[in-house]
Amino acid sequence: MEPEDRRLTARGEERRRQIIEVATRLFAEQGYHPTSVADVVDAVGVGKGVFYWYFASKEALLTEILRDGQTARRRHQRDAIAGVADPVAQMELGIRTGMEWMAAHREVMTLIRFAATEERFAPGIRKGEATAAADAAAPLRRAIDEGRIPDADPDLLARSIVGVTQHLSATLIHADPAADPTPVIDAAVAFCIGGILAAPIPGILAAPTPTATD
Repeated sequence: MEPEDRRLTARGEERRRQIIEVATRLFAEQGYHPTSVADVVDAVGVGKGVFYWYFASKEALLTEILRDGQTARRRHQRDAIAGVADPVAQMELGIRTGMEWMAAHREVMTLIRFAATEERFAPGIRKGEATAAADAAAPLRRAIDEGRIPDADPDLLARSIVGVTQHLSATLIHADPAADPTPVIDAAVAFCIGGILAAPIPGILAAPTPTATD
């Protein structure tokens, strides 16, 4: 039976969670490649047999860390906007809460950035980013349909939001763990929402429909 197919007791779930938390810290601090399964189990205080009861390999463990991290961030954003009807307010809350989650989970974000450069993990990261962009596109599409923002390609705008927020998180928030992330988050919200609400930008917003001439 594969590890992912096993039904775990409450104690087993706790041990599995402990392995994930320790591995996340070690992979982020020491690097994925330099960190061995032995390093992880030594830090947890268990044997290798326990590790392989829960995970088929070190690669499977990191894959789960990445998938869980991307899912948790999207869930955090969705929960924040669940009671909000206004699509522009949803966009603002989505950007803000997503960046707050990234600021609070620096180790996971370090691993996501690493995985994006690795052939074996990059497809999963791209899939997660596509899902995040689809989430962001939904309120954008509604706002466009309601005439709240200029006509545009919502998928392209959503991809832009994902890129801006991830870049600012990586270069400004995670670069200085002691710094307050609030000013960076406020700036990202102002930049993204202000840009979306602004006048049409040639080459990005949809071209006007041609009109008949005499």
